[in-house]
Amino acid sequence: MRKPWGLRKIIENGANVDDILAFIEERRLPVDKIEAMALAEEVLARPPEVGYLTISNALQWRLQYGRVIEAAGEIPGIERLRESNQNEAS
Repeated sequence: MRKPWGLRKIIENGANVDDILAFIEERRLPVDKIEAMALAEEVLARPPEVGYLTISNALQWRLQYGRVIEAAGEIPGIERLRESNQNEAS
């Protein structure tokens, strides 16, 4: 819950892509350098809304992430990037 707020604050203070990358690295988000750069550019172009992203302990994270997935396509700014396909495992 604190990450979107923190990102918005540093953007309000004139952050650039390197500042966003530093924020991502300090919080040890599970992304590689290429993914972190893409995320930093996206965050700078479209700052996150406060209240939809939750990263805490593993159980809480899974529960909140599931709620975000359910809201994808229904709430502006939350997009469904990939449809589940039951036949992928076969």
